[in-house]
Amino acid sequence: MRTTALLHAFLFTLLMMAGCKTKPSNQPEAARPIPVIIDTDANNELDDQHAIAYLLLNTEAFQTIGVTVNATWGGGEIEEHVKEASRIVKLCGLERKIPVLAGANGNFPEIREFTGDSIFDGHEAVDFIIDQAMKKRDRKLVLIPVGKLTNIALALKKEPAIAERVRVVWLGSNYPDPGEYNQENDTASMNYVLGTDVPFEIATVRYGKPSGTAAVTVTQEDIFGKMPGLGPHIEEPVTGRHGGTFSCFGDYSVSLFSHIEYDDDSKTRSLFDMAAVAIVKDSSWATASVIPAPVYLDGQWVEQPENTRKILIWEYFDREKILADFYATFE
Repeated sequence: MRTTALLHAFLFTLLMMAGCKTKPSNQPEAARPIPVIIDTDANNELDDQHAIAYLLLNTEAFQTIGVTVNATWGGGEIEEHVKEASRIVKLCGLERKIPVLAGANGNFPEIREFTGDSIFDGHEAVDFIIDQAMKKRDRKLVLIPVGKLTNIALALKKEPAIAERVRVVWLGSNYPDPGEYNQENDTASMNYVLGTDVPFEIATVRYGKPSGTAAVTVTQEDIFGKMPGLGPHIEEPVTGRHGGTFSCFGDYSVSLFSHIEYDDDSKTRSLFDMAAVAIVKDSSWATASVIPAPVYLDGQWVEQPENTRKILIWEYFDREKILADFYATFE
């Protein structure tokens, strides 16, 4: 089903499930910034960095509470992902305002039985997510995981009450097809979230297809022509992942696109993660469908048509509008 009355009812339910009494605001909700925590494997490729910067600099749309980090197969151990996320926060001029917190180095099955301990793999990020979710707010806290779902699943496991207080918008999955990097890094965490009564939305990836975030592409030529010098300029330069020093994110973007591998001579890359942030800002930039929550077993999606638990699937992302807003944000 496309965006219809059922979808509107689903979105209304998301808003009504805040699970807490909040102080009323005189400002219309649509005009107030959305409180967000982005959860990222920041050192993996280059789309995470662009998603973080796009989020941080969209101050009219978002109130970024913090950046939590996880480690996936690419990009090294958790420390390297923390370093890269911290670089982006600093390049956006927010080093002392936006915390970066280390999350899980391992995966959900390895850690889940230790969430009762005061210290466990990922506790810093997990405890931060829980603490922020339990605060009273005018708007529901949105979690935007753009890597594996380990930190989100651990937070839900440790404190189930946060399920009523957050909205999870995940960049991942080729649903209904198998595979996808974020999903395969920790399938167990995804199945746990799917089985938990938390508002859950999937911004699909769908490699090589026009219907997922994979279609939100830029070329190296685009970045080289548009990004140099863009973004706030900071006094103390940041040393980049590939060397060199940078005083604004636009110049660092050029460096990232200079060092990434390309599949063909067009030198095109997808900004998957940034597209997921964009649809939280403006839901008209993609198409949403409400479906009964499936489960992923033995490398395949298994539909559960009788499942009363519903999730949202995002697809058909408006590349032109998303990229126009992306560049306008830095300009």
